[in-house]
Amino acid sequence: MQLRLDALEAHLAKGLAGLYVVYGDEHLLAQEACDRIRAAARAAGFTDRSVFTVERGFDWSSLLGASQSMSLFGDRQLVELRIPSGKPGKDGADALKTLASAGNPDVLTLVTLPRLDAATQKAAWFTALADAGVALKIDPVERAQLPNWVGQRLAQQGQRVAAGEEGRRALQFIAERVEGNLLAAHQEIQKLGLLYPQGVLSFEQVQDAVLNVARYDVFKLNEAMLAGDVGRLARMLDGLKGEGEAAVLVLWAIVEELRTLLRIKRGVEAGKPLAMLLRENRVWGPRERLVGPALSRVTESALEKALSLAARLDRQVKGLSGSNGDRRNDPPPNPWDGLFELAMTVAAPGRAATPPSGMPPRPAARRAA
Repeated sequence: MQLRLDALEAHLAKGLAGLYVVYGDEHLLAQEACDRIRAAARAAGFTDRSVFTVERGFDWSSLLGASQSMSLFGDRQLVELRIPSGKPGKDGADALKTLASAGNPDVLTLVTLPRLDAATQKAAWFTALADAGVALKIDPVERAQLPNWVGQRLAQQGQRVAAGEEGRRALQFIAERVEGNLLAAHQEIQKLGLLYPQGVLSFEQVQDAVLNVARYDVFKLNEAMLAGDVGRLARMLDGLKGEGEAAVLVLWAIVEELRTLLRIKRGVEAGKPLAMLLRENRVWGPRERLVGPALSRVTESALEKALSLAARLDRQVKGLSGSNGDRRNDPPPNPWDGLFELAMTVAAPGRAATPPSGMPPRPAARRAA
């Protein structure tokens, strides 16, 4: 059966299943869920533990042997199977179906997997595991949900932010500093618990204690672009630059989003359903909800012009000289300012782009009618 993460504690309090599958890329939450299952298993007498990690050449018979046998001293055992790739292969698929049907009451099995696409979740080996036990999907905490998540974590250690606007500022401050890194957020929340007693935290206390621990992900830029969040976009580009990220990789990420939007824009104008176009262009997760509003902000002409700018930026970041003779169309001297201008095509078309480096903004291009 499928189980929500927030229902895990209540489930464990009623008793253990014989098999658990924990899957998702939110490592902190997945680790915490596994820790809760392990603790419940120990309390129930599963004191022996075996851990298997699937790598190239993995011997699936060793896993099946462990799942079908008692330990030397007769202890009940916890068998953990980690599949980092999420792809067990044909032999592994057969072994997992056998494992699901084993039903040894003296063995509790915990399988951990990364995020799985829809096709993999429908595979026979995965459905066999989910039907035989409990499947726990670890969904990511989206950017908009992060302040509330931080507030809930503070409450677990007896702390809370001030009421009203001051409290909202404090939670938003933490969310901006960790930029979606839940492990970093967890560490900062724990630090607040060590520095200050239980009770209300002021914005000044939060600001003084929380470091800028953001680890900016170039592949999250598209979310800021699509959402039209100019402030976050500027922070992320500035952070990526400060962390030494290659400008050519950032350019590639932005261009991929521009091309995707242009294909979907043309498809919509040709009469195709948006839902079908999203599937065809492999758009899912947070992006799926953001593409529609982004398409309403930007024109096909603007996207084509942005790709033309991207071609010139590509030559610039690769150190290739040459101009088309029209200096007005040249990218800014600082390539990172050019990247910001390119992303602003989607985030806020028609708005003057103030580059992260503090250079004077370039005049905004007139939007096509």
